[in-house]
Amino acid sequence: MATTEQTTHPDGRVELTDPDAIASSRYGNAELAPTRLSDRNWTTYNYAALWMGMAHNIPSYLLAAGLVALGMNWLQAFLTITLGNLIVLVPLLLNSHAGTKYGIPFPVFARAFYGVRGANFPALLRAFVACGWFGIQTWIGGQAIYVIAGELFGKGWTDASAVGGHPWTMWLSFGLFWLLQMALIWRGIEGLRRFENWAAPLVTVAFLALMIAILVRAGGFGPILSQPSKLGWDADFWKIFAPSLMGMIAFWATLSLNMPDFTRFGKGQRQQVLGQIIGLPTTMSFIALVSIITTSGTVIVYGSAIWDPVELTRRFENPVVVTIGLVMAILATMSCNVAANVVSPSYDFANALPRWLNFRTAGLLTGVIGVVIQPWRLISDPSIYIFVWLSFYGGLLASVAGVLIAGYWFIDRTALVLPDLYKASGRYWFASGWNWRAVVATVFGSVLAVGGAYSNPGAGPFPADGLIPFLKPLYDYSWIVGLIAGFIAFYLLTHLTPSHKPASTTA
Repeated sequence: MATTEQTTHPDGRVELTDPDAIASSRYGNAELAPTRLSDRNWTTYNYAALWMGMAHNIPSYLLAAGLVALGMNWLQAFLTITLGNLIVLVPLLLNSHAGTKYGIPFPVFARAFYGVRGANFPALLRAFVACGWFGIQTWIGGQAIYVIAGELFGKGWTDASAVGGHPWTMWLSFGLFWLLQMALIWRGIEGLRRFENWAAPLVTVAFLALMIAILVRAGGFGPILSQPSKLGWDADFWKIFAPSLMGMIAFWATLSLNMPDFTRFGKGQRQQVLGQIIGLPTTMSFIALVSIITTSGTVIVYGSAIWDPVELTRRFENPVVVTIGLVMAILATMSCNVAANVVSPSYDFANALPRWLNFRTAGLLTGVIGVVIQPWRLISDPSIYIFVWLSFYGGLLASVAGVLIAGYWFIDRTALVLPDLYKASGRYWFASGWNWRAVVATVFGSVLAVGGAYSNPGAGPFPADGLIPFLKPLYDYSWIVGLIAGFIAFYLLTHLTPSHKPASTTA
């Protein structure tokens, strides 16, 4: 069905009737414009491979390994991670729908509810979290290069003089890996898709090889699976379970917002939904199981849980095995990092300055901020990684997800006016480009979710009684609290103070 400005095709996908209609808009550029139907060609396999590449990475491995290091046994850790990924799949698929239907990236999708200008608020919030992740992954990849070079160059490399608490050769490795990723992002989104298609299976093989090597040394599955939980199944376990579950959900909280950045290229809703259902829960459960078995095995082999796979790989004596394993680690990190932590903030930064930044230059900006954040501090300890980094930002982004789901599915009923997403005088301009209802709902949800952020004495940056003491009990459920509070607040504010009529369902 065609209107004067947009066309709805029989399969439900929508595109601009005249793509040049927004060419002169100050709020658009080539990357932000709706993807033409002819360019929406990602298949079920492409999405499954994308998730395989993003899920089979070292931070995913560290999730499960961190739970084992905190005292869970293999079954407790596996159930926690699997449940977390099944839960986050729901908002992820709900927000993916708009990308496939309208061919728009996340920051443009957010304009429908935050306003053409106001969308910069959630987009930049999400972008800075992605920069932190980019830095974490780049540090891990740099560690792998550092170890490989140490196998080749010996003690002169590994025992180099320290600068800022680390050998200067570690900093050099970090910089080299940073440059490799910038070269990949410079090739654009199609180059990324081709890289994911062949890198993902190799990474899977590498993690399996590491697990098998530890199994051989540990004497098989028996000793590993029989290890008792240090927490049991009573109050000690449940005290850690709730914040750990929120951390597992928060791990993909960023993608639950910005998956439209990828689903905008889908051939149809069926392809992206099936690809993601096949890709996310299965691959995350797989990597969790591999990580749990491997880390539990290190307790038997080495006497303590080694939760870092780079450090574990260094324990092997054969330099060929070490080198091959770490090359796979580098591929795993690049595969995830560029897809999950550079593509999306590139769109987000470009949305803020569309006339100044494009996909490539915004990607470079992401890389620079990722270094400034000092990622080596964020992964120095599993309790900081899970309870501080993941739980805190997860609560913030959950409130944004609540606003998007309420707005798209329950208020606008999936009907958007595509051209107005790029106009200063259209339906989504609200008040000077901002919809205060969405901003208030996001702030309200975020305060409830993370206002009570606390740390155990000496184990994090927050006070033991919480930032806002009476909200402390909510922090263990930060993601759920943020999602529900953001959803309800935006829905009520929109109905109590309507700004415009719902879009026509025939648009």
